[in-house]
Amino acid sequence: MSVTLSSPNALMQPVPYHHVAVGTGTRHVHVSGQIARDASAQPIAPGDLRGQVAQALRNTAAGLAGAGATFSDVLRLTIYVTAWSPEKIGDFLAGVEDVSEELGIPSPLPPSSLIGVDYLFEPDVLVEVEATAILP
Repeated sequence: MSVTLSSPNALMQPVPYHHVAVGTGTRHVHVSGQIARDASAQPIAPGDLRGQVAQALRNTAAGLAGAGATFSDVLRLTIYVTAWSPEKIGDFLAGVEDVSEELGIPSPLPPSSLIGVDYLFEPDVLVEVEATAILP
């Protein structure tokens, strides 16, 4: 395995992700921001954060697979959500949970940042997911 995830005791806060990822390998994989669109660019789950999170993660998994990687190879996730407020965490986490088993997403997640933004590049896009992975 090329990724070791951990959370040192000094950083043990109640969060759904690990604080540290150590990667050993030679191939870096960077998946650009993935959104809730199907292969023909049609919107998936308009107005539904939970559904958009799930589809954006599916698209991220497809990007990883294209490079021979999976979520177990991910060092870091960066997630952008429009009009973020703490009340949205339930829908966000439900979207992750909906596809975790299907996509092999570890729990807790790799080190992750959830960043609230005013808007993304299209008005219907509620979430965008970027991934960085490493392969041997």
